[in-house]
Amino acid sequence: MSDDTFPQTLAAAQQGDEAAFTALFRDAQPMLLRYLRVVAQDDADDIAADTWVQVVRGLRSFKAEEPAAFRAWVLSIGRHRWLDHLRSRRRRHETAMASVPEQAGPVDPVDVVYELMSTEAALDFIRTLPRDQAEVVMLRYVADLDLSRIAELLGKKPGAVRVLSHRGLHRLRAALDAVPDQRHRPATESASEGQPGVAEDPV
Repeated sequence: MSDDTFPQTLAAAQQGDEAAFTALFRDAQPMLLRYLRVVAQDDADDIAADTWVQVVRGLRSFKAEEPAAFRAWVLSIGRHRWLDHLRSRRRRHETAMASVPEQAGPVDPVDVVYELMSTEAALDFIRTLPRDQAEVVMLRYVADLDLSRIAELLGKKPGAVRVLSHRGLHRLRAALDAVPDQRHRPATESASEGQPGVAEDPV
């Protein structure tokens, strides 16, 4: 969805236009599900459904001029629904962690992003990160939120978000390097050829 058409689409959806709401849903739902599949795992689909119930309830009062703001809003609702879900079940959410050492060498985020982020197998790699790192990597490189939005969403300072992003990318690179056969990576090297560069947030 383009920045130019978003205000009209949002306004129409707020007035009950089903096609406009469907356009908003299709734009945000894949990103929401990828995020929830990392942080909520098996409960992702149910929490996503609850999220959209809340989106519908609050849509008329929502104001934004760009689709990125809408996606951030949907993610914020999804995160709060996930936290409510954890509290209601009285259990501490745990993200599967692999014992992956920090890598001393430099991380190439272009390789990390384009080798990992386009497949379901990528989510399995991201789930190996500590929860806070996995969440930041998902929000930064999959949901494509900027640092200020992530910091606001997580209640952290932008500097802390940069550190978590940096450490998460280091761990992902180490996890990839631990795979014996490079062809078993989530995406082939050919899939990343010709892709534009992605700059890592400075630390």
